[in-house]
Amino acid sequence: MEKIPMTRRGFDALDEELKQLKTEARPAVIRDIAEARAHGDLSENAEYHAAREKQGFIEGRIKEIEGLMSLAEVVDPSKFSGAIKFGATVVLLDEDSEEEKTFQIVGEVEANIEAGLLNIRSPIARALIGKEEGDSVDVATPGGQRSYEILSVRYI
Repeated sequence: MEKIPMTRRGFDALDEELKQLKTEARPAVIRDIAEARAHGDLSENAEYHAAREKQGFIEGRIKEIEGLMSLAEVVDPSKFSGAIKFGATVVLLDEDSEEEKTFQIVGEVEANIEAGLLNIRSPIARALIGKEEGDSVDVATPGGQRSYEILSVRYI
């Protein structure tokens, strides 16, 4: 199987979620199921069915996280320099709106555009890979063509 690149922060976040699911969420839903069973007839017990559905979600998420972590390739961006690659923190100037935006290029699993974590497979990240500070890039986004100037590239 193909390795999944992620930063240490992304890997640790998955590990923390896994621990929370196993130590808090799973035991809580098991208690909920036991309590709902004590109420009698399971065929018409909405609490029981809701708890079982929640249990299925939790178990599915645990399996998903364990699978992701087993395929993870943790990349330390602080060991890189030069042209933009995975892990780079990039400050861009939108040449149309004059707005500055800061993104870190991360793996699919940890991407969160609102937090400035840009999926390496996104149109913007693909356009940035290999470019350097001072370069301009044109990006075809779902919202239309955008032009950015790369103000800085850091590896933290």
